[in-house]
Amino acid sequence: MSATPSKAATSGRAIPAGLIVVAGCLIAMLTFGPRSAAGLFLLPMSNDYGWGRDVFGLAIAIQNLLWGLGSPFAGAFADRYGAIRVLCGGAILYAAGLVLMAYASSPLVLHLSAGVMVGFGLSACSFNLVLAAFGKLLPERWRSMGFGAGTAAGSFGQFLFPPLAAGLIDSVGWQETLIVFGVTMLLVMPLSLALATRGNKDAPRATDLPNQSIAGALSEAMRHPSYIMLVLGFFTCGFQLAFITVHMPAYLVDKGISSTVGATTLALIGLANMVGSLSAGWLSTRMSRKWLLAWIYFGRGIAIAVFIMLPVTPLSCMVFGVAMGLLWLSTVPPTSGLVMLMFGTRYMAMLYGFVFFSHQVGSFLGVWLGGVLYVRTGSYDVVWWLSVALSIASAVVNLPIKEKPVHRPVTTVV
Repeated sequence: MSATPSKAATSGRAIPAGLIVVAGCLIAMLTFGPRSAAGLFLLPMSNDYGWGRDVFGLAIAIQNLLWGLGSPFAGAFADRYGAIRVLCGGAILYAAGLVLMAYASSPLVLHLSAGVMVGFGLSACSFNLVLAAFGKLLPERWRSMGFGAGTAAGSFGQFLFPPLAAGLIDSVGWQETLIVFGVTMLLVMPLSLALATRGNKDAPRATDLPNQSIAGALSEAMRHPSYIMLVLGFFTCGFQLAFITVHMPAYLVDKGISSTVGATTLALIGLANMVGSLSAGWLSTRMSRKWLLAWIYFGRGIAIAVFIMLPVTPLSCMVFGVAMGLLWLSTVPPTSGLVMLMFGTRYMAMLYGFVFFSHQVGSFLGVWLGGVLYVRTGSYDVVWWLSVALSIASAVVNLPIKEKPVHRPVTTVV
């Protein structure tokens, strides 16, 4: 691909599409990294303060829920006023939440910092805003691969940060590690300059409705059956990802596997997800997106079922990490592509935000149920099998989706 220029929304200067993609990918990598390493803080924090795993699990569950709850509002603000303000505000809140988490000596402060502050911070500066900016700024031939690259960059953050967190926790302590991560989040602010959009002044795409309001766009989407099915299917993605990210290290320790293997497994998921996300972006331009989603969800169910039925060994963990990584965030390029296909790009940040909210409701339940059911039963087995069942359900619910723009009656002025 040539470095096709795109207009910088705030200044009118041409910004190469390649630079937009690089900046967006760095933002996705930085913001996805610390939250993907959250599971490595579960045991040290719980042991130091005498908490059960349900306390930490609830904090991360709140984080995931508010990440999703804030996404449509952050998206609507970015659609109306431009992306840069939202990205910078989210980065500051995210950084402050991580630093406060380092001093969270009570469950209340932990839930406020790791839960509320980091959750709302993520909603305003993570890959959901990046992908929406890509949809507005990139030429059409760049978009699908841009979605894949942005998702893969988040995966690289998952590959990079868990081993980094494990090493820092061992060498300097978990509190200092959180402070380092908090300061790192401030790098999002200068990177966001390349993703500046002008909100409602952006040039409309052919699929956009010029005079449509935010309320009108939301009403149209909520009446569209294919959009609702996309929303429902994405719930499973969040449930599985959050449960595995937070509880996998502790699950492996329970099975007699070292925490280093847990960190390595999460890193392998991130590394393999780079391949999976880029492949999904490429496949989204060459095959039915709904069938791609169905196969991804079905494949996840098979991978999880095989993993929990076989003896847990370091090798099985590595194989599972690679298998799940290939299917991890590969749902994002076809899902975001379907939202853009159905409704255009003008309100994409908001409409994808509602899809992502479903994802994060699933994340909340995955993390929370993991902690609660472990405390009550001493096992994660119920949640693992629930993940398998949800995979099959999501594979089925995506199949009736109609892959075409929403029907909009043409009004003729006489």
